[in-house]
Amino acid sequence: MLERLKRLLPLGYFNFFYSYLGVSVHIALATSMLVAILDGLGLTMFLPLMQAVDGGSTPNKGEMGDMRVVIDAMETIGLTPNLVTVLIMMLVFFLLKGVAKFGMEYYRVVLQQRFANKMRLDNMRLLAGYSYSEFSRADSGKIQNTFSGEISRINSAYRQYFLMLQYLIMTVVYVVLAYVSNPKFAIIVAVGGALSNLVFSQIYSTTKTASRKVSKEMNVFQGFLIESVSSFKFLKATDLISKYKQKIDQSIVDVEYQQRRIGVMTGIASAAREPLIIIVVVAAILIQVLYFQESLGLIILSLLFFYRALTYLVIMQSSYNAFLAVEGSIQNMKEFTHEMEESQEEEGEIPFNGLQQGYSVEKLSYSYPETQVLSELTFEVRRFETVGIVGESGTGKTTLVNLLCGLLPVDKGMIFVDGTDIADLEKHSFRRSIGYVTQEAQVFADTVKNNVSFWDADTGVKDEKVWQALRLAHADTFVQELPQGLDTIIGINGVNLSGGQRQRLSIARELYRNVDILILDEATSALDSQSELLIQENIDSLSGSLTIIVIAHRLSTIRNADKIVFLKQGGAYDIGTFSSLQHSSANFRKMVDLQTV
Repeated sequence: MLERLKRLLPLGYFNFFYSYLGVSVHIALATSMLVAILDGLGLTMFLPLMQAVDGGSTPNKGEMGDMRVVIDAMETIGLTPNLVTVLIMMLVFFLLKGVAKFGMEYYRVVLQQRFANKMRLDNMRLLAGYSYSEFSRADSGKIQNTFSGEISRINSAYRQYFLMLQYLIMTVVYVVLAYVSNPKFAIIVAVGGALSNLVFSQIYSTTKTASRKVSKEMNVFQGFLIESVSSFKFLKATDLISKYKQKIDQSIVDVEYQQRRIGVMTGIASAAREPLIIIVVVAAILIQVLYFQESLGLIILSLLFFYRALTYLVIMQSSYNAFLAVEGSIQNMKEFTHEMEESQEEEGEIPFNGLQQGYSVEKLSYSYPETQVLSELTFEVRRFETVGIVGESGTGKTTLVNLLCGLLPVDKGMIFVDGTDIADLEKHSFRRSIGYVTQEAQVFADTVKNNVSFWDADTGVKDEKVWQALRLAHADTFVQELPQGLDTIIGINGVNLSGGQRQRLSIARELYRNVDILILDEATSALDSQSELLIQENIDSLSGSLTIIVIAHRLSTIRNADKIVFLKQGGAYDIGTFSSLQHSSANFRKMVDLQTV
């Protein structure tokens, strides 16, 4: 019986909500019980009221069953149970019920908002600590859907779940009151409830299955949507957007089909609610009057409780079905949260206070499944040096930079920063000293000022600091020519700027942050010759004031570097200056000749 109850009522989800709200959920449920008790006491007054109206001087306690304790309590405090006192007590109980119900509804709304906010904050905390290596293998559609659509669905699940528990508590309270009034009615309620659950069990099963499929299909849809936005230019220019649209269309149709199934089941549950109540009420009256030979007057009070219990029972079933319609989102959130919790980045304990000496890389090896990328690589990056990293595709250039940033884990004893193993460094303070500019400049759909300052608080010298960073990045001239200068909106992905302008804004942002280490990851590979020349001038002008690490596709970018790490296939490497590598490395010389540097 207990196992069947667990299957019928998803009590296991209580721990999920409790993990976010704690004891607050108990307070919410206690107010539900108080509402039902006050309502029951108010209903109890109906029977003596009817007797008083019929001319009875005092109510017949025998027709009230054990609920006569209410009349006894009135007499104990000196109230004679006549028409006036009964009406007053009824009014008091229902007024108190109204106050309790307002408190219940208000507190439920407060908890619902608190739950949604806590869930968002916890997810953002987990995402911020998410291991980069795990993130790079994650499903972007699932991340997008979980952080947007699933939060709303889970918030709805929370609402329906606690409505269901509130109605369950009210049902139990009314069943207890019915039992106190007349035990036979409690048996009828139990039988009626069991029969109604048989009717709804198939609806529940179908709704739960459809809900979980909706969550999975929404993950797929969000993934397609992200890809269509990020690749819009390519898809549009080649008209492949028409073909890609077919994939998105099919995903939308799949989601719609499952949502339609949920809608049908919800509609059936809603339509069946009242007929079921009437069927059980009629059956209860006939059984009491015809089978047990009891007068109708004797069963009126029990009938009131009985009707209330059935009403809330069926509403509870409706809330349960509405909960199941979005229950799949909870499963999705649980899985996603578990994945992020299991993949949190390991944090070092030693604070980083700025680069003082430099990097030391000692016999660094790194491989992906079945691919050796780096093999016993050893070199140094001294403070204020400019170091170029070059090589063919697949030789591990970006992997090396990811290791130097601490984005990818590496065995201890391979990378040291100022003599401290990189694994022991506090990641947040270390990365705050790193500026990173990628091939695709990271800009945001906001003003030039906010892109450079990254929404830094205005301290009165903010604009001056922004202009200083723009000058160092050779970006001040084009910004001055923009319609609103620093306040110009640059559009989604900086669509209103050229590639070179976006890159120089990215460099300006890192210089505004006053970083110690500036990493340029093929920052000029997608630029025209003029823009590349400007970026190269940036690098040359910043040399000696920052530690600069440049992944270069075009070798002209690192001609003046203090040191070049030339990576080869299989983990081999050469190290030297541009000039020395031309003489010592045939492969490097070949690359130079091919690019006519």
